[in-house]
Amino acid sequence: MKTIQSTGVVLAIDNIDTDQIIPAKFLKSTEKSGFGKHLFANWRYKKNGNPNPDFALNMDQHNSSILITGNNFGCGSSREHAAWAISDYGIKAIISSQFADIFKGNALNNDILPIALKSEDVSLLMHQIAQNPKTKIEVNINQQTVEINESNFSFNKGFEIDPLKKKFIVEGIGDLEFLLSIQKEIETFENSHVV
Repeated sequence: MKTIQSTGVVLAIDNIDTDQIIPAKFLKSTEKSGFGKHLFANWRYKKNGNPNPDFALNMDQHNSSILITGNNFGCGSSREHAAWAISDYGIKAIISSQFADIFKGNALNNDILPIALKSEDVSLLMHQIAQNPKTKIEVNINQQTVEINESNFSFNKGFEIDPLKKKFIVEGIGDLEFLLSIQKEIETFENSHVV
């Protein structure tokens, strides 16, 4: 994955914790699939099980793969199921002004790109999407930029990402595949340091 091109869906709420992302009552499996249908379940569905028509994801007509959200996303418990639910739903990038550290690691380990921008830039994106929900956002992972180029709106901001995690996302590999790819270097290092 080198670029993500999508519309965005806005969830303008601060301090969204992992229990709001995936409520504890759904944590009954250690398989990564099947959690997307429960993403934000307490907000997405009414008590009778019907979809809440006022919730952002239910109003998203473009099946956006970029979520733009408030400050301090992913706080609370360290449950990796939160990242599993987001990935299973189809979200590939989350833009916020701050992420909880453990959630950020879990997201990167599950091919979700957490993008931290200044709060005023996040607000600007939210405003643009409110004005035009069809706004196309391009996330260039190699260049580490978030861009919008429309006739009436231009946006280009850089973001930081750990170089190793960037490699994993761009090349579609995980920790184990990376370690196996450098196995000879590891063995050489170990052999040269045997006491």
